[in-house]
Amino acid sequence: MKIIIETIPHKKQRYETCGDWQIEKDGTIRILVSETGDDDYNFLVGLHEAVEVKLCQKRGISQTAVDDFDIEFEKQRAKSITLSNQEPGDNHFAPYQNEHCIATGIERVVAAALQVKWNDYETKLNSL
Repeated sequence: MKIIIETIPHKKQRYETCGDWQIEKDGTIRILVSETGDDDYNFLVGLHEAVEVKLCQKRGISQTAVDDFDIEFEKQRAKSITLSNQEPGDNHFAPYQNEHCIATGIERVVAAALQVKWNDYETKLNSL
């Protein structure tokens, strides 16, 4: 198993997201995290993505299914005030909603252990 987590400038993400996972042809999982300026925040985003991708793989949810949903969700977000603060994976139509929510739960537990204030963390991610 090979998992690579790296930070990149937010503007270099494939679409409007602060964390993105991709499975390369050799099976390597590459996780790209938008640089927040805070190592704890960067770690938490990477952790979330690592848990989410593993659960998606285990349950047969493809990268294409996740990407297609996320990209379309972001297009719709641009048109809707009601979606403005919602994560794509929290949406009940997301093919990976359960996997995303489990990853968020783990992310919250580790954030508490790191003494990261969740509201400050979310505010920073939403400002990218």
